[in-house]
This record gives sequence, C-alpha cells and structure tokens, in this order.
Amino acid sequence: MPIYNRIAEFHEEMTAWRRELHRHPETAFEEHWTSNFIAEKLESFGIEVHRGLAGTGVVGTLKGNGEGGAIGLRADIDALDITEQTGAEYASENPGKMHACGHDGHTTMLLGAAKYLAETRNFSGTVQFIFQPAEENEGGGRVMVEEGLFDKFPVDSVWGMHNWPGMPVGTVAVRPGPMMAAYDMFELDIKGVGGHGAMPHLGIDPILVSAQVVTALQSIASRNVDPMDAVVVSVTKIHGGDAYNVIPGMVQLAGTTRSFRPEVRDMIEPKMKQIIDGVCAGFGATAELRYEKRYPPTVNSDAESAMAAEVAERLVGGEKVVRDPTPSMGGEDFAFMLEKKPGCYIWMGNGGGGEGKMLHNAGYDFNDEALPWGASYWSQLVEDRLPRAS
Repeated sequence: MPIYNRIAEFHEEMTAWRRELHRHPETAFEEHWTSNFIAEKLESFGIEVHRGLAGTGVVGTLKGNGEGGAIGLRADIDALDITEQTGAEYASENPGKMHACGHDGHTTMLLGAAKYLAETRNFSGTVQFIFQPAEENEGGGRVMVEEGLFDKFPVDSVWGMHNWPGMPVGTVAVRPGPMMAAYDMFELDIKGVGGHGAMPHLGIDPILVSAQVVTALQSIASRNVDPMDAVVVSVTKIHGGDAYNVIPGMVQLAGTTRSFRPEVRDMIEPKMKQIIDGVCAGFGATAELRYEKRYPPTVNSDAESAMAAEVAERLVGGEKVVRDPTPSMGGEDFAFMLEKKPGCYIWMGNGGGGEGKMLHNAGYDFNDEALPWGASYWSQLVEDRLPRAS
C-alpha cells in the first residue's frame, strides 16, 4: 500500500498548515496560538474537540462506523528556545523560539490523518487524537496522564512517532522494548575558597576541583556499568569566575544522564554523589548535588511493535522498515503514556541531516515530503487496529 491517494490530494494543504505552525513556535505550556490552530482544524473536520488538559493540550474524539475498541494517536506540539537560522520564508516570527525538532510536522501529520479519517470513517470504534504540549524538558505527557487523560478519553492502546533526520523519507524504524532512553538532569555547586589568581595556595580552587569532577564522572559509564548496558553522564554547563585574576569561591555545573534499565538508572545518582564527595574531600572543597528524574525510558510493547512494523511494511515496503534500530539516548515523554497503556513509538524517515542540521539545530527544518507518509501511516494503523465491521 503506497501513500493514500486522498491524502496525497491534500499534501499541498498540509504543507501550508505545517509552515503556518512553523511561523508561530511556542514553548512549554504556552502553546495557545498552536492549540487554537489545532482545535479550529479539528472542528472544521467535524471532530469533537476537548481542551484544557495540561493547560494547552487538545484531544479530538472521532467515532467510526459501529462499535469497537479505542486507539490513541499522539503528536507533540511545542517548540524550543532556539533562534532560527534556516533562512526559510516561513521562518519563526517569535524571536528566540523555533520548531527545531519537527513537532510542527508531527502535528500536521496527525491533523492530516484526522481529516482523512473524519471523511472516510472506514473503521469501527473510537480514535482519540492527542495533541500534547511541553514535550521538551517539561513533561507535558506526564501532566496529561496525571490530569486524567486515559480516564476521560479511554483507549486500549496508544501510539506515537518522531521524524528522524538521516533516514530517507519513506522509511520507518521500529523495535519492541526500549526505543528512547530515560532522561534525568542534575545541578551541582562546588564550593571552595576564593582568592587572588596569583596566590592559589591561599585558597581552594573550585575550578580545578570541577575539572577533576567532570573527568571522574566519566568513570560511571566506563567502570561502573556493565559494558553491555548503556549510560551517558554529560556535564553540559559550567559557570564560575568573573575576572582574570580572581579565583572564584564557587563553580556551578549542570548536565544530564541517560539510561535504559531501571537498575542502571537507580545507580547513577548515588554513584555520582560518591564520586563528587570523594573528589571534593581530596581538595578540601564541598559540594551540593541536586538530581531530578525526569522521563522514564520509552518502551514499546511487543504486540503493538509487531503491528506497527506490519502497517509500515504495507506502507513503504518491507525493505524500507528497519526492525532493529539502535535505541536512541534521547528522551521522550511519550514514555509516560506507554507506562499506562500498551503501544508503540516509531521513527519516520525525514531525509536530510546533512551539514549537521539534525534535531535541535538552528538550521533544521522538517521535510514536507514526509507529511503524507506520516498521515497515511496513522490512517492505515487505525483502519487495521479498528477494522470496520462487515
């Protein structure tokens, strides 16, 4: 099965939607313009619209022909705090904010499927179109679940997707088990004794201590975790000092950790504290570690992964479905939905990826050629999962 002919007919319309969304990027829990755009489109398709979950979330409910099960399809709608450098004529009109992860494309693909399914209703049961805010860092998926997403909009399974630069358009990657890593973050204050840069022996230099800590933390991955497991400990921010000749009294560090298995995830924080305290004690410094668990790993259920692969094979052909991709150490708050319901999260090829223009890059732009592929995947999934009674 190739792209749905009907969806191909309104590819140009979807492209216009996507570019309008791209012009108006909004970040976590501030997606008011975006939510209004989504709600207006759903209502124009004749879909029942519900608003208010997680503040700016939107859920569209569509009944098919006859009784049946219920399926949830999720798209994230938020942007990032990045200044766009694409040079596109439809570039961001909101300074310092940009759709640099393709959520404008995700939203459009789900709207395209909603338009098609509302026209045809070639399925039984109910489709819940879930447009989720605040995927980037702030856990809008968790908030929607906590505020009763699946109580108010019951589903038997829930499904998600993400565009993937570097994979050709018209390809799909899917696997059972972990697809994306757990995402946690930390902040660290290292306190020494400040002084004159020419007299370091009279103080305790927190910059020197911080350098030792950053290096020592890498031993968690290299010497504390089974080589067959995966873990990342990345220090991504270091702030300390204001003058060339002054040793500061404190240095602040921050970063992120990634893992898959619960046992590994639970080990990271105490091991970090042990290493930090040990290094600091050796220099006479002190430290305060603040560690926050953010997103659990995104884990696909077996049966739903198999079905997603079968649907994808019918769409793009078996040779273009990667059934054993290497899981990504990126995080994804769709994980909170998969903790509550069986389901599957796939990667949809987005082409490009050259010149470093990958996700979260100021030069990235979603590839509009992928739009009908994503909308067709959603539509075929619904019609296969909720077949129309004969």
